[in-house]
Amino acid sequence: MVTHFGAVSLSFFLARTCTNVIYGLIFLLLLQSGTPVNAQPDWTAVKAKMNANAKELDQEFVFVLSSADSTLLLMETKTFTTKSQVPFFISSQWLTAALLFKLAEEGKLSIDDPVQKYIPEFAKYFKGYITLRHCLSHMTGIEQKELPRMLAQRKKYTSLEEEVNELVKLSIRAKPGTACWFSQSIGLQLAGRVAEIATKKKFDILIKSKLLTPLGMRRTTFADLNGGALNPSEGAQSTAEDYMRFLRMLLNKGKVNQQAFLSEASVIALLQLQASASQVAYSPFEKNQFGYAHGAWVVENQNGKATALAAPGLQGGWPLIDLCRGYAYLVVTKNKLGDNKADLHLEMKALIDRQLTGNCKQ
Repeated sequence: MVTHFGAVSLSFFLARTCTNVIYGLIFLLLLQSGTPVNAQPDWTAVKAKMNANAKELDQEFVFVLSSADSTLLLMETKTFTTKSQVPFFISSQWLTAALLFKLAEEGKLSIDDPVQKYIPEFAKYFKGYITLRHCLSHMTGIEQKELPRMLAQRKKYTSLEEEVNELVKLSIRAKPGTACWFSQSIGLQLAGRVAEIATKKKFDILIKSKLLTPLGMRRTTFADLNGGALNPSEGAQSTAEDYMRFLRMLLNKGKVNQQAFLSEASVIALLQLQASASQVAYSPFEKNQFGYAHGAWVVENQNGKATALAAPGLQGGWPLIDLCRGYAYLVVTKNKLGDNKADLHLEMKALIDRQLTGNCKQ
């Protein structure tokens, strides 16, 4: 005869046994299907790739891989860290583009405003159709001088206004908006000068108050301590820690510490593909394999929608965000390097993608 207490114990035992059997079957099915159980990302291959290229990166580099809210992997040295300030060169353009979208959100200007609205001289040189959007996407159609000559000329300018007054005289070679000619000193310089006119503030003060300070980028500046012209295209001095704050803001759809800095609509517009790879007439890469958005290259896109973007400084620095896998990474070098590292970074991205699959369509 089984007592009531014994019946309850037996029922409990059978229920517990059935539950364990079910969990065991689920575990076996997951193993059979190849799906990892509580798998953590393994960054061994990523670290090995960076270390293997340490000589190319002059031994002194910082590598940061981050999700939207936390650091996943950090590589630095005792003498060169995430707090070390260095020139960010062309990576500056992404910051300048974000500033213009911030000003547009505040109603100070429109991204589709013609430049001549702020600089009337543009109407005199067959450039009346050039807009700020064209400037931010290198689609002005203005012919660029040879780089050595252009850089030599830049050193003579004492203000952004003075430089733009010379740029307005350059020839136009294509209808604005039809082709992307990547330039180090035309479109973004024009956009920076328009921002100055629209707000009546110098560019370095403006970007500090509107972008850098709100994002907590305290070690970043566009100021030229030598008294030269401000440079919205290449003039940022920053740190890996600071620039990652900017990348995380983009990953968080415009939010910083749960507070909106840019609206989600503005972030989407900032990262929107403007020129497909086939429309890129000139790029600094060996192959024109990327399209262009505003201030950044579109490394990957799905049906015309940018999913991964980068703003490489081409001297070794390479900031990148992957929107569908939800990560950002940044390589910063201590010394200026001579050639671009596009292949290295694409290989690096492939290694990261294997660990963070996200919701990307394969």
